[in-house]
Amino acid sequence: MFILTQVPNGGVYSVINKDKKKTVQCFEEEDDAVRYIQQLEASSYEKKLEVMEVDDDIVAINCNNHGYYYTVITPNDFVIPPPKE
Repeated sequence: MFILTQVPNGGVYSVINKDKKKTVQCFEEEDDAVRYIQQLEASSYEKKLEVMEVDDDIVAINCNNHGYYYTVITPNDFVIPPPKE
């Protein structure tokens, strides 16, 4: 799995889901994570992000410990960044 992290502090990128909960996006394919960063940059997202490979069990444990949700983005999913607020 691949997640997006902030440079240089390593904070994990998340979005707010329809239930107003922070949700970490876990990409099955690295190329999809890279493409998502490019979409964020094109929409003027201001923080620098990088792709990090992680164990999916670690993501689940950390999300549960911090009250976040997580979702798995498969190669068949079409995901676009939320609108800039």
